[in-house]
Amino acid sequence: MSQIPLILASKSPRRKSLLKQIGLTFQVVPSRYHEDFNLKLSPGKLVEHFAKQKALDISIHYPDHLIIGADTIVVFKNQILGKPSNKRESEIMLSKLSGKKHMVITGVCLLLKNNNICDVFREKTMVTFQKFTKKEINHYIEHYHPFDKAGSYGIQDWFSVCVKKIDGCFYNVVGFPLSAFYQKYKQINMDF
Repeated sequence: MSQIPLILASKSPRRKSLLKQIGLTFQVVPSRYHEDFNLKLSPGKLVEHFAKQKALDISIHYPDHLIIGADTIVVFKNQILGKPSNKRESEIMLSKLSGKKHMVITGVCLLLKNNNICDVFREKTMVTFQKFTKKEINHYIEHYHPFDKAGSYGIQDWFSVCVKKIDGCFYNVVGFPLSAFYQKYKQINMDF
C-alpha cells in the first residue's frame, strides 16, 4: 500500500507504539490544542471535537500530510475522568472505579487538508474492574505514576491485574482503537 505522509498529532508513547506495531511510518508532531472540558458536548462528541481540533492544529503546517488526531477519556456515571493532576486526584479516581464498570471513549480524526478529507469517529469500550484495596491503589500510583492517563490507569501495565472484563476493543482502552483506525486509514489510501 503506498503511503500518504503521516503525522501523529500526539505525544502519547502508547499511540506511537501502537502505530509502529502495525508497521506504519510516521512523524510525531504533538498538537498544542488545549482541551476545554467545559464545552457543552456529550462525552462522545467531546472526544471527536478534541481529536479534530488537534488534527486541525497540525494541518496548518502540513496540509499535504494525513494527520491523526486522537483523544481518550474515561466516563463513569456520566462524569468524565480525565488525567489526574496529582496523587490525591489519582486516588479518588481509582477508588471510584474499584469494583465498577466504566466506559472508555477515544475520538479519532484523520485529516488530509489539501484533499478535503476529514474522517472523524469514536470507539467505545466497557471495562469492569475487580475490587481493589487502598494499598493496591497506593502501590500502583507510587510505582507507575499514572498522571498522563485518562482515568488514572494503564490497562497495559500492572493495573491489568485489576481488570475483570472488557467489552470492546482492548487497544481503545490503551488509547487508540487500532482496528477501527486501520479500516479508515486503508480506505483513504485506496482512494489514492
